[in-house]
Amino acid sequence: MATLVELAKEGIITSEMKEVAKVEGVEPRYIQQKMALGQVIIPANPQHKAKPVGIGKGLWTKINASIGTSPDICSIAEEVAKALAAEEAGADTLMDLSVGGDLDRVRQEIIAAVKIPVGSVPLYQAFCEANRKYGAPNKLDEELLFDVIEKQCADGISFMAIHCGINLYTIDRLKRQGYRYGGLVSKGGSSMVAWMLHNNRENPLYEQFDRVVNILKRYNGVLSLGNGLRAGAIHDSSDRAQIQELVINCELAEIGLQMGCQMMVEGPGHVPLDEIEANIILQKRMSNDAPYYMLGPIATDVAPGFDHIAAAIGAACSSRYGADLICYITPAEHLALPTIEDVKTGVKVAKVAVHIGDMNKYKDKGRQRDLAISKARRDLDWDAQFALALYGNEARKIREARQPSLADTCTMCGSFCALRNANIHFQTALAQGIKK
Repeated sequence: MATLVELAKEGIITSEMKEVAKVEGVEPRYIQQKMALGQVIIPANPQHKAKPVGIGKGLWTKINASIGTSPDICSIAEEVAKALAAEEAGADTLMDLSVGGDLDRVRQEIIAAVKIPVGSVPLYQAFCEANRKYGAPNKLDEELLFDVIEKQCADGISFMAIHCGINLYTIDRLKRQGYRYGGLVSKGGSSMVAWMLHNNRENPLYEQFDRVVNILKRYNGVLSLGNGLRAGAIHDSSDRAQIQELVINCELAEIGLQMGCQMMVEGPGHVPLDEIEANIILQKRMSNDAPYYMLGPIATDVAPGFDHIAAAIGAACSSRYGADLICYITPAEHLALPTIEDVKTGVKVAKVAVHIGDMNKYKDKGRQRDLAISKARRDLDWDAQFALALYGNEARKIREARQPSLADTCTMCGSFCALRNANIHFQTALAQGIKK
């Protein structure tokens, strides 16, 4: 069966491309052409009947919500509830990052519960199973790793973060650098580095990259080239080890596209604001505008408990400069496994952030909603304001919980409402014959 990339290269417009085009407000031919170039992806594993979501150049920035069990907290029902909460809050994609309990069942129940594409990091399960089977993750058999990738695809995973860009050369760069202020913070990345050093072996995901691609192709999946050496501290952002992995991932994105697979490149997690634009320019130039998936990024290291805010600032900048998919951050980041409420908050804050980015990335179409709500606010048309707001129901609840004495105002200003008084004076002036 031909992949979406292969069909796009033949000039064929599929039903998925048409549906994405309708949502994005572009022509289906645009989606087909950008997919053929590897600049737009649609995660669409036929094993999971999810709604098609377009990610890439010229499209609205999308939000991913990550959930999953841990060794300390493992409730399948809770993770399914988080998945549904993320979908309801507006997440475009979901990732199951479980490392505790029955990983197959967790994944299968999450996929069955939602109608948005679901992704995973297969290294997590591979190292968990190696630890259970052999007593140590460093005893991972590479065949087990490829079996896990195949199994997760067969369950309906539509995109996978796979750490192909870590190789002996990137590890050598890290050694020569001689420091990491934030250490290695990618669970999959650090586990693969440890496996390579312990076994004195090359990364099988890099060494057998064609095998990885061919598995993903069989399921029309997206290969998201994982950022295993990403910065966990802003002082590590743009260091040599991370940039070396980015170079390799961009090369692999080109190779995977030539093989007929949908490709995406992952970006860093902690980045100061003055480096975000440069990071995105590098990725886009080196990958011919392949979709870029930014993890946050968190723009300061001193805000635990408020990392969703720190990440929203980074996300707005990332969206503005061309990032295509943003992984949300919750208030529990760096502290604990997120709750359902943390997930809801993370998605909503990220959605606000990427709207701010999009209204600057696409000024003509990106600011129309802001213009409309401004007019409704001027006219004190509360129903229109709630309809145009990103989260109108929550805005309505706040206003209705604090009822004003004057129905067309709010309790912030009441009879001193500037808009209300200006409108009254304006109407009086019109009645007296003064032209608008």
